[in-house]
Amino acid sequence: MTKRVAIVTGAARGIGAAVARRLAEDGCDVGVLDLDAEACAATVEAVRATGRAAVALGTDVSDESAVNEAVATVSSTLGPPVILVNNAGVLRDNLLFKMELSDWRTVMDVHLAGAFLMSRATQRFMTETGWGRIVNMSSTSALGNRGQANYSAAKAGLQGFTKTLAIELGRFGVTVNAVAPGFIATAMTEATAQRIGVSFEQMQEMAVTQIPVGRVGQPDDIANAVSFFADERSGFVSGQVLYVAGGPVN
Repeated sequence: MTKRVAIVTGAARGIGAAVARRLAEDGCDVGVLDLDAEACAATVEAVRATGRAAVALGTDVSDESAVNEAVATVSSTLGPPVILVNNAGVLRDNLLFKMELSDWRTVMDVHLAGAFLMSRATQRFMTETGWGRIVNMSSTSALGNRGQANYSAAKAGLQGFTKTLAIELGRFGVTVNAVAPGFIATAMTEATAQRIGVSFEQMQEMAVTQIPVGRVGQPDDIANAVSFFADERSGFVSGQVLYVAGGPVN
């Protein structure tokens, strides 16, 4: 693609870091957002190693003023952001009867309010340019997952959010899609293994038995899907949810 400016949230590590690196390889300068700017150093270095520019910003995506300030900084430093990947996420897993309201609200705020605020702040650059790409990170958990009432509801909500923005923004040359990962080997899934009392190796072995391709996913698998949605050539694909899970999902 021609040079574009992208913003990736939750980009300090894992899927977000892989997405930022892949978009840089595709020719984008990248605004690297996460709660702690210093934690983004490795991602920024990886982006710059491709020859592209990067800026790291510590941003709470659930905070309206922080989001607006971060987007303004990216615009003034790198240029108008016309690619947005809403990847920031948190887990507060528990069974319904044990789940605190604060845990429900935290997950909703980061996943849903965060995607809303980031999309609202960046869409004006896209509509003014007449071209844009928004990619929201959903999950197979959107279909339901024990102990994740908050996370599943948020990820399902992102799918409805995706389809609605695709309808609203399509006439401005902006496409909006979602990627829904299955089991991806990241620090977040490792934390889940610790929570349920099994080793990460055991958890991956159990997951593989349910994955037709016979392996767990890696962050680069998700980055490849995001790269497709962010590409010039995917302009007739919008409002879609792509499950990247090593096989069909119900």
